[in-house]
Parts: sequence; structure tokens; C-alpha cells
Amino acid sequence: MAMSGNLAFELTQQFAEVHGYQPNTSEIRSWERSLPALMRVLLEAGLDEVTALIEYTLPLTSRRTDVILAGTHPETGAPSFVVVELKQWSRATPDAEDPALCHVDGYRRAVLNPIEQVRAYCRYLVSFNAALAANPERVSGAAYLHNATASGVGGLQEVGLDTHGQLFTGNDRKEFIDFLRRHLSPASGSAAVDELVNAKAVPSKQLMAVAADEVRDREQFVLLDEQLIAYRTVMNAVQKAREADSKEVVVVTGGPGTGKSVIALSLLGELYRQGRPALHATGSQSFTKTMRKVAGARKPQVQDLFKYFNSFMTAERNALDVVICDEAHRMRETSANRYTPARLRSDRPQVAELIDAARVPVFLLDEHQIVRPGEMGSVPQIEAAAAAKGLSCTVIRLEDQFRCGGSDAYLRWVLRLLGLEPGGPVPWQADGKMQLLVADSPAEMEAFLSAKREKYGARMSAGFCWKWTKDVKPGRPLPDDVVIGDWARPWNVYGDRGIDGAPPSALWATNPAGFGQVGCVYTAQGFEYDWSGVIMGPDLVWRSDHWVAHRSESKDPVFKRSVPEDTVGLLIRNTYKVLLTRGMIGTVLYSTDPETQEKLRELVGSHELVAAR
Repeated sequence: MAMSGNLAFELTQQFAEVHGYQPNTSEIRSWERSLPALMRVLLEAGLDEVTALIEYTLPLTSRRTDVILAGTHPETGAPSFVVVELKQWSRATPDAEDPALCHVDGYRRAVLNPIEQVRAYCRYLVSFNAALAANPERVSGAAYLHNATASGVGGLQEVGLDTHGQLFTGNDRKEFIDFLRRHLSPASGSAAVDELVNAKAVPSKQLMAVAADEVRDREQFVLLDEQLIAYRTVMNAVQKAREADSKEVVVVTGGPGTGKSVIALSLLGELYRQGRPALHATGSQSFTKTMRKVAGARKPQVQDLFKYFNSFMTAERNALDVVICDEAHRMRETSANRYTPARLRSDRPQVAELIDAARVPVFLLDEHQIVRPGEMGSVPQIEAAAAAKGLSCTVIRLEDQFRCGGSDAYLRWVLRLLGLEPGGPVPWQADGKMQLLVADSPAEMEAFLSAKREKYGARMSAGFCWKWTKDVKPGRPLPDDVVIGDWARPWNVYGDRGIDGAPPSALWATNPAGFGQVGCVYTAQGFEYDWSGVIMGPDLVWRSDHWVAHRSESKDPVFKRSVPEDTVGLLIRNTYKVLLTRGMIGTVLYSTDPETQEKLRELVGSHELVAAR
């Protein structure tokens, strides 16, 4: 098919069917030009029976490899896999400061060295595919730059070569054939494909479970593509700032589960190991307190690495090498609040304080997660603040996401459902990665999630549509504030102390005892759990062909009369976007409004919950 020119057309149709959207033109062009080049090599090598997995999606993420060749090893007869990264480049030069990055004509910024790219794919497969985790020697990797010569791209080898990362050009055809023959025999790869595809996806290493190791002793997360570029960009900026007495702002933006906090922890861990002064800061009490508790469990000094955005009002200028501002969409206009002493109050922007605090301030954000009036972290705001200080600002956008089973289709469905992307709601098409169900009642949702807890973590959350009793006397049970018909449950604990076996608010998402209380956006944001139940309250209802937000139905005290109506509507939709993107395996939906519930049934279907049981 590749030789006849039909393959790209077939792939385009299959891609749209599998992923729910059309591939971009650069992907189609790559299929038209690069795949035939690889297929010719395979035919010349006598490996025409080997199976080629094209655009294979790595487990628990939406990142796709160009090709994985599956077959049997010529010596052992065991399954063997070669990951191939294809590039049409004719010239590429390594970055002068970091050979893991490179510069290519036509690209405005440095991109990942393809050797490093394919090496990371191999490492990721070994980490997250159970069959390969037990047999890591079965995976090898190579970048094939079929339009290039050694003189045009040879410098890329500065990053080093190993089993997971080799480089071949159009002139290295014989060497590439020899490499393939060493790893693949001229036999069918169908059995190897079955082993790879049917292997259990090792559960993603959830953020809080490895935070302590990540900031202390070793790397637990494998960074891919844009994540690795973001990580390298920051580390290179730190080195440059030290050597040239310079300063640079870095912004990393991406949707839920794209790995922003993983990058933050990886950076903090490496900076901490190098003994460089660096701090992690957020605007989330829940996230910061959880990080302090878990990461600093055995080393109290580790807790001091986790601060709040308003901790830098009096910080010495550039005293830190790096300040990592995680969840920067939660930045406020200023750091002053009602508890700020009069002598410290000022109208100095919070973003300016954070930029001044370090030689390399790093902002990680998702503009669709702004859920409160006064939260204002955005890329234009940070760029403007950097420009006002005469500083360069590098923006890196993360596309691939690791939450929601790595399902791009689910994330796009949520954005369109809530009107955060154009086009309107569309029926859910199951993609085999993320499960989406609708419950008939909150009781049915709770029973379903409770059964899932035998093997998985689960939480229920809701829109802020019920009063929240904050003053609960010691020894008394939490009151059942969330009442829907004859079903009633308490909100999560308000405050820093557990009550009647329920964990404090900051630990609701990570402590197993959090199941049984209903979480809100402020305790769920920044966290993930296997199964997520989301109750949509009367603050957001579907009417005919559009959403209607009801400020009067929200019990969130931040929605004061001074907040414009359209702002309230956007923040409520952002709130549900956050709640709907916490689950790693599946989400169960329920709306208290009959017309909205009917719309959800229309979009999702009527029988999935019973079938999934």
C-alpha cells in the first residue's frame, strides 16, 4: 500500500475513526513521504512479514510513536520490537548548550533530538507495558532520517547512542538494514503484536505516590517530547543564568494531565539533588499541603520546598535559582489579602513578585482551569509582565495528556460538552481508553464506585450547589449537607483537622478515607484518582440547545454580585471541566436537573453503567 500511494489515504480514514478527529496535514505528509522510505528498507531487508504498528499510542497517554516494528528475535525466537522515529529533515544541528535538543530549518525554537525522542519512547514502553517491563531487552529504538546524510545530521550523535537510541540516515541504508536484521527475523510478527497490545498497561505512577522519591533520590517519571523539552529548557536556562548572570522566564501551558506537575517535580528533584536554591509554589492549599505531607514525610526540610504564591512578597530579588509556579492559572492580582499586615500591603502584581524571586521563574498553567474570580494566570499576562521587565519569555505548549487514560477523545468531548471549544456537544464514541457512564441517581453512582474500590481508587465530587457546614464540633459527625432526594452525604472536611475518620480537606483526594464525602473543585483540582463520580448541580443546566448558568444556585461565596454574569458562567463551566478530568480510568456522570440528565443520556447512552458493572 505504501508503494502504491494508497497507505496515507487509508491511514487518514482509520485515524479519524480511532481518534475522533482528522489528522493534521503534516502528519499526512509524513505518511506519504516517510512510510514508503521505511517500507522500502524493510522489503530490501527481507522483513516483509514483520508487522508495522503505525501511530501506536503509548499506554496511558495520547502520545503516539511513528512506527513500532514487531516480530521475533533472530537468535532467541522471543518477541522483539523496534521503535522507529521518522524524520524528513535533511539537516539538523545539536544545541550548543544541550545536545538533547537540536535546531532544524523551519522551526522557530529548539526541538527534541530524535535519538533522545525514540530513547524516551523505549523507556516509556518498558515502564508502562507489563509484557516489556518483565523483558526490557526485547525493545530497541532508532531514528531514521531518510532525507539526510551523515554530514547534515551527524552532530546529533553527541547525545550518545545505545540500544534504545540509534541514528540512521539515507546514506546509512545498509547499516540500518543490518540493525533491523539483528533484532528481527523474516517471520510473522502477529504473535508479538498480540503480546504487546494485550499486555496490561501498568498503572500510571500517580503524582503523590512518588513525590518523595522524585524530590529526593531518583527519577520515577519518564518525560516525553514536549515535557522533556520543557525540562531541558529550564535546566539550560538555570545553567545560563549562573554562567552569564542572566534571567529568563519560562511558561509551560497545557490541559489537564499533560504532565505539568510531573515536570515540576522532576525539575525540583534535579535542582534539589544539585543543591541549587529552588522552591515550588502553588495557589492551592490542598495541593501544597499534600506535597508537604507526602514529600516531606521523612525529611522535614523537604516540606520547606513547597510554598504559596503569596509567600514571596518580601523575597530578596533573584535569591533563588528557580521558582516553580505550579497551577499558575490560580495566581491572583496581588498577594495581599485580609490577613496581610498593613506594612506589607501593596498593589504590586503577584506575577511580578514571582518573576523577581528567581533567576528562572517557571510558570505551569492551564487557562481552562481558572475557577474563581480574581484568578488570572494566563500566558499573555506572564508575557506582558516579563516584557515590562525587559526579560525574554519562552512558552512551551504541552499537547499530549496522561490523565483520563491518555484519551484525547475524552478531553475533546468534555471541552465541547461545556462549550469551552467550538462545535457544541457531540455523542461519546468509546475509544477503549476512557470509560464514560451516566448514573440514574447519586445512590447508583456511589454503589458503582464503591464496588470499584476493591481494585481502584474512587471519589465523588459535585458543583458547589449545597451549603457547606464549616463549624463542626469535635466528636460530632459531619453533617449531610449534599442532599438529593432521599440520598445525602457530607461535603469533605473544611479545615486542617480530620473529623470522625474523614481526612482534612487538603488530603481528601489522596487519603482513602476521602470516599464517603463529596469533594468540591477546591479539593479536587490538581489531583487524580482512578474513578471519578461527578454530580452536576442546578448551577449549570441544559436548556434546548445551550447551557444556562444560575448564579443563584451556586453556594460558592466567591460569586459576589460584582462578578459579571458571563464571567460567572465561564467559571462554573471551568469548574465542571476540572471535575470531569480527574479520573484516570472512568467518569460517572449525574445531573440533578431532569433536562440536563436527559441530554447526558442522549450523548453518552443509557446502559453503560449496568454493562460496566
